[in-house]
Amino acid sequence: MSAEIVQTGSRAFLAFARERPGAALAAIVLGAIALAAALAPLIAPQNPFDLASFDVLDAGLPPSWLEGSDARFLLGTDAQGRDLLSALLYGTRISLVVGVLAVAIQTAIGVPLGLLAGYAGGRVDTLVTRAADIQLSLSTLMIAIIALALLRAGLGGESLTRFAVPLLVLVIGLAEWPYFARTARAATQVEAVKDYVRAGRALGASGPAIMWRHILPNISSPLIVVATTQVAGAIMAEAALSFLGLGMPVTKPSLGTLIRSGYDLMFAGVWWVTVIPGLVLIGLLVSVNVLGDALRDALDPRRTAVESDEGHWP
Repeated sequence: MSAEIVQTGSRAFLAFARERPGAALAAIVLGAIALAAALAPLIAPQNPFDLASFDVLDAGLPPSWLEGSDARFLLGTDAQGRDLLSALLYGTRISLVVGVLAVAIQTAIGVPLGLLAGYAGGRVDTLVTRAADIQLSLSTLMIAIIALALLRAGLGGESLTRFAVPLLVLVIGLAEWPYFARTARAATQVEAVKDYVRAGRALGASGPAIMWRHILPNISSPLIVVATTQVAGAIMAEAALSFLGLGMPVTKPSLGTLIRSGYDLMFAGVWWVTVIPGLVLIGLLVSVNVLGDALRDALDPRRTAVESDEGHWP
């Protein structure tokens, strides 16, 4: 049975790769990055959180394919003598965790509000819509910078460092819920006038039951597409905040922290500390966005029909 499942999955992926080679490549890249990040404790040569394991004499060593390198450090070391490969594996895991959990918060807030606004209409719709518009009029980074600066002043730098991950998840999640709310509201308004909703009302089903049991499953496709793009946005927001010194601390490296820590070293010729994490971040964001585009096309039959006549890549 398991062999048949593997064969079926392989055939399906090969068919998908022939039809959308770009999306298939993005899936492979994203899967490889996510798997490596998940296995970081098992495959990382060094624990980047253990400051006692660093040797300042190893600081600034280049990648193993360059002159003056050390075979122990495949991608070189940073200014503290920390193995860059290990920091990259753990840092990617932190960035992915922040991105996924932040989008989970956005979904938990935005989808119920969008469902309620689209189904109830009237003043409820107006209130939710105005709140979303006000939120979207403010830059996510601006909201996050102000919130994290206030938290740093109130909690102190040590507490902010200790709770950096949950605070980033919370701030980024609260800043971008309107994207889910607007998508859920628009899709709910379309579904709310259909016969199955009217039949549910006629049979005495309550509003919450209709929204959660009947409407929500029928609007899941656009929400999935929004979720993929929002994961990329949340990862980018974390990287930007960490680069500005408001996100993850240097002792808990994320992709943004690694890029920031090596920025000044680039002028001294130590380019790999910034360039390699930057390339991983670009690969991660491009892969997520390409997969998001592929999902959007697959879940929108009208768009797929138009593009099948014109040809598309991916």
